Amino acid sequence: MADTKRGREEQARNEARRQREREIEQARQRRDEAEPDAPSEPAVEDRAQTTGPRRCHRRDCEEPAAFLVLERYLEDTGHGPVEATAALCREHTAEEGPARLDDVFAGYVFRIEPLSETASETES
Repeated sequence: MADTKRGREEQARNEARRQREREIEQARQRRDEAEPDAPSEPAVEDRAQTTGPRRCHRRDCEEPAAFLVLERYLEDTGHGPVEATAALCREHTAEEGPARLDDVFAGYVFRIEPLSETASETES
């Protein structure tokens, strides 16, 4: 069989059709599978209580964490909100401020919450 433009186009169409058929068959096989469970993460208020004593999140800082800093903003790719948290000592918390103001939306949050006094005292 000679290699012609029509033959190459037909081969490409056939390959595209076979690929679509494979994808459809795989989707049919997977439709009965259960969805994976989303990992459960404790609420911000519960994090300090469930994780126990903490150190400051900043590099080379060994001070006990006194505050939990939370910022919720839109991801750079636009796939939804992202929640970033960091446990910080008093000195580093004073330096904190909203960092992602370009990515604000209706649900934007910047909050600083004190960690429980017992967690800070047990680390001293």
